[in-house]
Amino acid sequence: MAEAKQKAFMATLEETFAKLPPLSPSVREVIVTITPWLALIFGVLGVLASLSAFGLSAVFSPVVALGGGVGLATGLMVAAVLGLVESALMLVATPNLFKKKAFGWTLLFWSEVVAVVAAVVSFSVVGVLVSLIAFYFLFQIKSYYK
Repeated sequence: MAEAKQKAFMATLEETFAKLPPLSPSVREVIVTITPWLALIFGVLGVLASLSAFGLSAVFSPVVALGGGVGLATGLMVAAVLGLVESALMLVATPNLFKKKAFGWTLLFWSEVVAVVAAVVSFSVVGVLVSLIAFYFLFQIKSYYK
């Protein structure tokens, strides 16, 4: 049942992004070529940044709590957890993206869903816009992954 809902969610998004102008096949091929490398690079950087955020929040959360900013400390921890999940999904997707397997594309899709959630939770309009652009590119190259 949950799988059917996931497929329906993906289909709805795909239908929405299909209404936008398509990229040329040569541009799509370039994107397919660089996508695994981008997933690898941003996955590693994201894991490192998330672990740094955990460390910083552990060091500064007592000071922030004393200052009345418990929400700020909690927000930093939530952002770190979401960043770690997003980055881990990218890293797990990387080998499958190199092999052009649909499973890799699906993991990258869910990584981007987590990015949208993180952007909404942190009230980042720029983050939401970047995620929408990433979804556009993801759906443009979906047909290359079998």
